[in-house]
Amino acid sequence: MSRRRPVALRATAISKSFPGTQALEDVSFDLLEGEIHGLVGENGAGKTTLVKVITGAYAADAGSVEVFGERLEPGDPRAHKRAGIAAIYQDLTIVPEMSAAENVFLGRPRSVGPFVSRALTRRDFEELASRTGVAIHPNAKAGSLTVATQQMLEIMRALAANHRILIMDEPTSSLGPAETEHLYEVMRALRQEGVSTIYISHDLDGVLAQCDRVSVMRDGRLVATEDVRSWTKRGLVATMLGHSLRKPPESRRPTRESEALRVAGLTIPGTLEGVAFTLRRGEILGLAGLVGSGRTELLRALAGAEPPARGRLFVNGNEVSWPRTVRAALKLGIALAPEDRKSEGLHASLSAAANITLSDLAAVARGPLLSERRQLRRAEDEAGRVGFDVSRLRSPAETFSGGNQQKLVIAKWLHRRPDVLLMDEFARGIDIGAKAELLTVMTTLADEGLSLIVVSSDFMDLVDVADRVVVLAHGRLIGELRGHEASVERILRLVFAVETATGEVG
Repeated sequence: MSRRRPVALRATAISKSFPGTQALEDVSFDLLEGEIHGLVGENGAGKTTLVKVITGAYAADAGSVEVFGERLEPGDPRAHKRAGIAAIYQDLTIVPEMSAAENVFLGRPRSVGPFVSRALTRRDFEELASRTGVAIHPNAKAGSLTVATQQMLEIMRALAANHRILIMDEPTSSLGPAETEHLYEVMRALRQEGVSTIYISHDLDGVLAQCDRVSVMRDGRLVATEDVRSWTKRGLVATMLGHSLRKPPESRRPTRESEALRVAGLTIPGTLEGVAFTLRRGEILGLAGLVGSGRTELLRALAGAEPPARGRLFVNGNEVSWPRTVRAALKLGIALAPEDRKSEGLHASLSAAANITLSDLAAVARGPLLSERRQLRRAEDEAGRVGFDVSRLRSPAETFSGGNQQKLVIAKWLHRRPDVLLMDEFARGIDIGAKAELLTVMTTLADEGLSLIVVSSDFMDLVDVADRVVVLAHGRLIGELRGHEASVERILRLVFAVETATGEVG
């Protein structure tokens, strides 16, 4: 930037830890008035934690946050909002049943005395709509609007509250090219008005095109901040990686030739297009991609949880109808351990044994009645396979750590005897020791003949455990890395289009 503008926001020496994890360490970050400041880093680099400290959702263990020189009370979201900070996350906070105008002025109704004024509401809404280039009726039901328009309602809400600092977390992940360009136009217009924006995105081309400065985070530290003109895509990726690369394992399990599952032309309108790959018997296939790439939707489609999905599916070499329900997928031998294990994978109040055997109660029943003895015996067998402490099978699932809960989810599906196990974000929320145990369990299961497709936002997990890694971007399969070809650097270079699947540099 040609002249130094006033500092709108300053975070100084921020540190934040969680049990077993140092999420942020001595992070100092500043945002200038009327600046678009890019914040990039690998998944898990600390971006989200820093944002939550800045918004007051987390209280830092050390350090401070100031807005225009005023120090804010840590861990007080309302105080941070009053200071002018608004965050717009990937998971929008729109109330679907309310109108567009009601969403924009949520908590801040336009009133005359004790009564809400429709005339004032309409006038102010139309003024904000004009500023953001949104053509929409104020009475339109918010739930009927596109994601892009709902996102604009969030921006309008922030402007209505006179927020001068916007934090945008992956705002383009669900947008098409035209919608993305409109968002960029709004960001540039707000910059001219003096609004400051922290722009968090994996789209490095967008970051380089729209931002004034870019900061890079790695392993909980802010490692570089430079004028955007000093950065290249290659330089950003290299700085994101640093020297934290771990070498892939020296040896890989021999690849089996028999085909467990083959997908051709998998399409979900607006999400996936023409995806094709093969999974072999006893193979661990890693599925890499960024937020919005279609990873979760691909797994859900295979598990029968995405009815709009279409394509051709071959199981054990035979073509079958694409599963439209979870039950149909289970009949084909395909089971899904979901990303949200607490709400979708387990019944928190039930015992560990009950959770393990829920996937096939008939196997532990005696006639029409459940046999507790059979349930415990079968639960012990499956729990033992995944390294779960069998002495705790009578304890409720909600009392266990994330690692043990994930073991329960795996054991639950092993009880069902699937041929293919899909694991979405299998290492999320578990500590390093539990992750190492889980990787060993997965390798052992593959050695026994189970085929796995695994997703992790930590690409090193995929490098460590997978026999092959396929890479998704924007709903398309863009590359495949085998054995020693797989590394975090190669995955990132493919994802960010620094190189093609053939190794050509972009």
